[in-house]
Amino acid sequence: MLVLPIPLAVALVLAFLACRFVLLRDGPSLFPLLLGVTALQGTLISLVQHYGIAALQPVLPATASLVPPLAYLAFRQAAIRAPALGGALPHVLAPLCAGLSVPLGQGPLEWLPDAVLVALYAGYGTAILLQARGREDLPLARLEAGRLPQRIWQVVGASLLLSAVSDTAIALALIYGEAWLRPLVVSLASSLALLAVGLLGLVAARPGSAGEDEEPGAGETVSGELGADTEADRELMQRLDALLDEGGACLDPDLTLARLARRLRVPMKQLSAAINRTSGENVSRHVNGHRIRHACKLLGQGQSVTASMLASGFNTKSNFNREFLRVTGETPSAYRSRIGSEEG
Repeated sequence: MLVLPIPLAVALVLAFLACRFVLLRDGPSLFPLLLGVTALQGTLISLVQHYGIAALQPVLPATASLVPPLAYLAFRQAAIRAPALGGALPHVLAPLCAGLSVPLGQGPLEWLPDAVLVALYAGYGTAILLQARGREDLPLARLEAGRLPQRIWQVVGASLLLSAVSDTAIALALIYGEAWLRPLVVSLASSLALLAVGLLGLVAARPGSAGEDEEPGAGETVSGELGADTEADRELMQRLDALLDEGGACLDPDLTLARLARRLRVPMKQLSAAINRTSGENVSRHVNGHRIRHACKLLGQGQSVTASMLASGFNTKSNFNREFLRVTGETPSAYRSRIGSEEG
């Protein structure tokens, strides 16, 4: 009877998502590559651990080493800023080091390939966690989603750390003569980590268009510096609120911090700092406040909750309900009922 190992089942899911991603052409270009590499890794793990093709064992460290830098670069591309070619080149050293560790990891250095992988997964996982946590708003993440993209990317970083822990467990099992644990640890931990990186990263991959999400360049006008005084903050907030309300920018469901800063022709840090200093909110909460007030007008005109949600720049009902409750103190349905009864 044909048995489908867990890593192979995960690989098939990720391969399907990679093909779907390519066909839809929606999102950053690195994601199909990340999904394809994770699918390849799951397939190789199955062939080695479950079907006994030992000749592929030396290939595993090299292919596994591709996942952390690709996940990190995909995170940068989807959430912060697409890395330039020069900035991406140093990350090529990761698979090169892992590849070199295989022939060197003989005899007393048998532990070397596992140690290199642990360092890569732990290093890139930590980098994603720190960069995602250290930002109030991810520049290329949709503001409508609030803190969700940030949390998703933190889970991706934690998944890479989980893989580093599993590799450490494998090394300890070999050292203490418990080699029978290796297939079990590899199957479960690697499958969970790869699936999390692929699926969660895919969910978070909804940035704005590359052309609109660049910060102002050297040849463009930038008003003020990050340390602008209160008057400058107020002037920027007036321009921002006019753009959100009169310009209708708040109704764009794909609005990002980077796109907003681009339209105001100011650096993202300056815009984020001005909002925080004047209102005590982050960018996504400030924008969602404008969206909720627009939705309140539509509800007051008799529109349904769903129609008001979609017309106000929200894509999901959970985000809409959460932000509506935060801004108004009541649910959209309760607000609509109350307004209707008062008018009646």
